Amino acid sequence: MERTTILEANTITKTFGKKTALSSLSFFIHKGEKVALIGPSGAGKTTLLNTIAGIVEPDSGEWIVAGKRRTDYKSGKAFAKKVGVIRQQFDLVGQLAVIHNVLAGRLAEWGLVKSLFSLLFPRDKEMAVAALKRVGLEDKMVEETSTLSGGEQQRVALARLLVQKPEIVLADEPVASLDPARAEDVLAIFSSIVTEENQTLIASLHSVEYARKYFTRIIALKDSKVFFDLPTDQVTDQLLDDLYKLEGSDGHG
Repeated sequence: MERTTILEANTITKTFGKKTALSSLSFFIHKGEKVALIGPSGAGKTTLLNTIAGIVEPDSGEWIVAGKRRTDYKSGKAFAKKVGVIRQQFDLVGQLAVIHNVLAGRLAEWGLVKSLFSLLFPRDKEMAVAALKRVGLEDKMVEETSTLSGGEQQRVALARLLVQKPEIVLADEPVASLDPARAEDVLAIFSSIVTEENQTLIASLHSVEYARKYFTRIIALKDSKVFFDLPTDQVTDQLLDDLYKLEGSDGHG
């Protein structure tokens, strides 16, 4: 069966002052893949995700998103159907009820007036309830989001992505602020959701163990370049040692 290319990097280069963050990166990602970005701190993982999302513009090269240049997506609404972002800080409004933060995933679909009206009378409530049920938080729907634990807030962010329904999900260190038990819980839910929805997941991770357990492919960055790009089961301990060997005595952690 022929695999569909959902994302293509064409010689992406980005510098900040004298520092090269990304150096002529090129690769393809297929629809439905779960790709972990790993590598030493400062290797360019966050910058890579930000250039896909359009938060940072590359100095040269271009991203092809679902067969179209990223810069050719003229409306945020069209791009939001293709790409959704989940961050370490969750990007939630703590004072709002959980359901409103989930329905923020519909903002690109609704426009401003409908979105403001929804703060008083939640629209597409059934969709939000179904999403919260998927992440195990239906009983928290009307609670103020700031009262939830870190793991629960990350699950609210996952529910928001469920109602946005992007084809590609970008996650920048999505569990870095969580303890190991909650991190595993969130990643297990995250992984099953993107599989069920046939979404493509690209996540930067600090933990090699999580990358091996939950992802089908690992792209390792080092010194602003791709150090290796392999199916997860082909990533050896020796490769990982070589990737991190200048990082002091911490090993891969």
